Amino acid sequence: MKKPTKDTKEFFEALKIMEEERGVPSQYLAEKIANAIVVALRKDYGTGDNVICTIDPEKMIFSVVVRKEVVDEVTDPYTQILRDEAITIDSKAVENGFIEIKLDTKQFGRIVAQTAKHVIRQGIREAERGHTLAEFQNHNRELLTAVVQQIDAKTGNATVKIGRTETILPKLEQVPGEELYEGDHIKVYVVDVKETEKGPKIMISRTHSGLVRRLFETEVPEIFDGTIEIKSISRQAGSRTKIAVYSANEEIDPVGACIGQRGARVNTIVEELGGEKIDIVKYSDDPAKFIGEALSPAKVLSVEIESENPKVCRVTVPDAQLSLAIGNKGQNARLAAKLTGWKIDIRPESGFYGEDTED
Repeated sequence: MKKPTKDTKEFFEALKIMEEERGVPSQYLAEKIANAIVVALRKDYGTGDNVICTIDPEKMIFSVVVRKEVVDEVTDPYTQILRDEAITIDSKAVENGFIEIKLDTKQFGRIVAQTAKHVIRQGIREAERGHTLAEFQNHNRELLTAVVQQIDAKTGNATVKIGRTETILPKLEQVPGEELYEGDHIKVYVVDVKETEKGPKIMISRTHSGLVRRLFETEVPEIFDGTIEIKSISRQAGSRTKIAVYSANEEIDPVGACIGQRGARVNTIVEELGGEKIDIVKYSDDPAKFIGEALSPAKVLSVEIESENPKVCRVTVPDAQLSLAIGNKGQNARLAAKLTGWKIDIRPESGFYGEDTED
């Protein structure tokens, strides 16, 4: 095998650097560049179908050849060659056979070089886009770490960097009341990844309930390995989250495991969410028990199922617990309803408040 020239070595070294810096496989780039060269040579060598460009980064092979048929009379100089001329190139050339004429890449004209350069640039952009799309599709619905690059003073949108890719964390997807600063390392949840005309669009969020789910999977090994299951989550980002957990193993306390020793596990998550309150409740197949748990931290005296379809229930709480059960601006009741899937009518034990009125 012929040893690669200095120029060839430099070319493949450049490919390797591009792979390392941009994360685009050198083999993918090599294919794009080979196609670009074939396209660029069409003007000089006909349709280009007889031009073969081989670029192999592993073996460091870079060759461009024109394949021509050996004939006794040339009707198409792009694809045919006289036998006498063919023999001077390849002594084994025979009539009606084919020979491959190696081209010197240094002799490519300026226009050919510029055309190839343009197509190569386009190919690299497509490769980067394809690589980015594939990378983030693998992380769709996952938790990633992002570094805040800058904050738009007008919109409040944050430009963040995830790996080599920059994307936008919209103001609406940021936790209310949370202040982000350049250089901050934050956890984000990948809501969706889409291919657009301008390239891959990565939609990320810090308000999505999926963020809380992934944080618990990270901090609680029993959730990650499936011993404890997260049944449902309801969240008002920046204020309060309710999470229902369950374990088929009766020897395991799913709530205690999620809280951790001295609250270590849940406190780590609360800190990541900027002090957001988290209620961890035990899931039950018994709707009455589950609804009672969901209204935590309020104490529930009784739960009466009024209708299965639609799901409606009436809950009785001690008079002194009524405000706690309903929560500030109805937050506790609203999150409990979303967590359980039941419409919850909360009444005080005395029956004095709201007995004959619709709340």
